[in-house]
Amino acid sequence: MKKMIYFAGILIFVSHAFSTFAATATVSVVNFSFSPNSTVIAPGDSVVWNWSSADGGTPHTSTSDTNGLWDSGAKTEPASFTNTFPTAGIFPYHCTFHAVTFNMRGTITVQAPNVPPSISITNPPAGTTLSAPANLQLAANAMDAGGTITNVQFFQGATSLGNVTTPPFFISANNLAAGDYTFSAIASGNSGLTATNSITVHIVTAEPILMSAPQFSPPGNFIFNYTANTNLSYVIQSSSNLFDWNNLQTNIASAISISFTNSNATNNPAFYRVELLPNP
Repeated sequence: MKKMIYFAGILIFVSHAFSTFAATATVSVVNFSFSPNSTVIAPGDSVVWNWSSADGGTPHTSTSDTNGLWDSGAKTEPASFTNTFPTAGIFPYHCTFHAVTFNMRGTITVQAPNVPPSISITNPPAGTTLSAPANLQLAANAMDAGGTITNVQFFQGATSLGNVTTPPFFISANNLAAGDYTFSAIASGNSGLTATNSITVHIVTAEPILMSAPQFSPPGNFIFNYTANTNLSYVIQSSSNLFDWNNLQTNIASAISISFTNSNATNNPAFYRVELLPNP
C-alpha cells in the first residue's frame, strides 16, 4: 500500500506600500547658505529653492556641480527655483557667486525606497495530497529586485527547520505522521526587509483499497468500484496471468468511492488490481 498529503496553499507576503505621488522638498537660500544644505528625496521628487530677504538683495544661484543638470541663474528675493530629480544619485550643487568665499554649497541625495523581497514556496505545490508517513522537500524561489537575498529560513509551525544562505533554497522534513502542518519560508534581503510565504499541509492515513460490484456489460465494458482517499493518486492495472500488468488508468481520487470502467474488455479471463501511488 502506497501513500501521500493535502496542501492547501495560502500566500502571505510582507510588503511595504510606497506612495506613487511625487513630493517636494524646500531649501531656503539665506544668510549666504543653503538651509538645509543636505536634502534627501526619492526619485521623481522635486526640490524648490526659495530666496530670502535676509540677504538684503544679494544675488545667489542654485547650480549643479555637474554642468548642465540645473542652474537657477542669479536670483534675489523674492524668488524661487524648482528642479525635479528623476533618478537616484548624489547631486552636489553650489552658488556660483559665493561657493568659494562663503562655502555656499549643498547636496541633494536621491534614494530609491527600499522594496521588500519576494518569496514563493514552489514545492510541494498547493493542493497536493500525500499519505503518511510523508517525506517532504520544501523548496522556495526568492528574489530581491532592489538588492540581494541574504538567507531563507524554513519553519514547521514555529519550529525552525534550518537556514539556507545560497540558492537553491530547499530543506527536508521527514517521516511526518498524519495531521495538519503549516510550513513557512521567510526570505531576508540585504535591506533588512523580509517576505513570508506559507502553505498548510494535511497529511492523511491511507485507507485500505476495497474493490467491489464487478460486472461485465456487453459488448466490452467491465465495471467495478473501489474505495479511495480523496486527493490521493491511484493506478488501475489489468493482467491475464497475474505476472504481467498493464496500466489502464492513473487518477487522483475525487471521492472516497470510485467507479472504474474498462471499455476495452473482452470475454477472455482477466485480473484487475488498484494500487495507491507513492508520494511524489
